[in-house]
Amino acid sequence: MQQKQKTFRLVLTAFFLAILILLSSVPFLGFIPIGPLNATTLHIPVIIASIILGPRLGAFLGASFGVISMIRSTIIVTPLSFVFSPFIAPFGASGYGSWKAILIALIPRILIGIVPYYFYQWFEKRMKNQKRGLGLFIAGLLGGIVNTVVVMNMVYFLFQTEYAQVIGEAGNAVYAAILSIIFAQGIPEAIVAGIATAGVATVLLRFLKNRV
Repeated sequence: MQQKQKTFRLVLTAFFLAILILLSSVPFLGFIPIGPLNATTLHIPVIIASIILGPRLGAFLGASFGVISMIRSTIIVTPLSFVFSPFIAPFGASGYGSWKAILIALIPRILIGIVPYYFYQWFEKRMKNQKRGLGLFIAGLLGGIVNTVVVMNMVYFLFQTEYAQVIGEAGNAVYAAILSIIFAQGIPEAIVAGIATAGVATVLLRFLKNRV
């Protein structure tokens, strides 16, 4: 029985990884160009996997999301590719990019695979297994917010000068631009993630429970 559970978890992990690759391969599905950055849907499978499979496999899939974003930013060069790819120099500069881009590509995405799991576990214990749908929605919402907030704040603290040159702002206006992206892009992403997580994870959790 234990071996079957391990095999099933491995299959599910491969399934979620395949979804990530599919979303990233289809134009305007995984990465949606909006202004200087891309909105994304790749955080949704990672959030769901975190809740279903746990933080270790969730972190693995989050790291996979990060690697995919690095590869994409290296192949499809935009003015802000240097933020996610260590191989792309800032706009107008020569040479290679910075290792700091690896941190931005990986750390927030790994957190997406960890934070929703622990929040949902806390919520379930607090609510005594009631209001599962609400807990899943908030976990998905939180995962989406973590993605945008951590990414944009790391961009500000690690690439403030370079980012300011790209958007044509300076001083306090740079962080104002960061906040506008968090609210205008991050909040809708998080709401979509919450709805998708509540819908899909509810079915998967019920399915897993019936297998036990």
